[in-house]
Amino acid sequence: MNVGYWLKEVREHRPLVHNITNIVVTNIAANVLLSAGASPVMADAKEEVADMARIANALSLNMGTISADIVDAMLLAGKSANTHGVPIVFDPVGIGATPYRTEVAHRLTSELDIQVLRGNAGEVGVLLGCGGEVRGVDSAGASEDLPAAMKAYAKQHGTVVLATGEVDLVTDGESVWRLHNGHPLMAAITGSGCMLTALLGGFVGVVPKGSPLRVYAEAAVSAVTCMNVAGELAARGCDGPGTFQARLFDALYQLREDVVNECAKIEQVKVD
Repeated sequence: MNVGYWLKEVREHRPLVHNITNIVVTNIAANVLLSAGASPVMADAKEEVADMARIANALSLNMGTISADIVDAMLLAGKSANTHGVPIVFDPVGIGATPYRTEVAHRLTSELDIQVLRGNAGEVGVLLGCGGEVRGVDSAGASEDLPAAMKAYAKQHGTVVLATGEVDLVTDGESVWRLHNGHPLMAAITGSGCMLTALLGGFVGVVPKGSPLRVYAEAAVSAVTCMNVAGELAARGCDGPGTFQARLFDALYQLREDVVNECAKIEQVKVD
């Protein structure tokens, strides 16, 4: 898979990514998109989200800090995106931690056509009903049935499903990939998963309209791999999480297409 191709496309086309995201990570989600070459906009007012989603190249929805108003804004933006052919990335942060989060995640996935569903392994397992544990907004365990459940859900719903962890899993319902890049320091900073959700918006935002789901899956695999390879490069000689976060932005900004292709550890696996 040519990961570098999608990075080049993001840098050449500078997709506008509309983010309704976790207030804890608004700044760093915007910065990770800028570092990759995309153009972020952070808008959650109900009065404008439908208009903003209409003109965006992708919509990224993150459930990290939710309220009734935010849920309404996500639905307004999402329905506008669906109407105008704008791809949606959805991150069900903390599903399973409280009944409210679980209810909201199922409502959004039932009312919106989502191109990429991304969560940690515990969150995805809870959403798919195959077993998983969430503590607060962190994964506390995943089911061994997760890959098969992801593949079945992706095929049924026409959605790329992505579960992050020590090894990341991606499926389009036909193929399943294991992604082996990354570094432990990525789990030591606030919002690394939320940053990835934003970054996914940049990569799916350059997928040509009308493309099959397989193309969205390749863009998603490429986004994860670029983020993880940047994490590996940023960790070299790093003292700890504080400097790591800044170096991560630098590494992504400086990442070359040939380097990410050379470093990519992508394995296609058979899942029944």
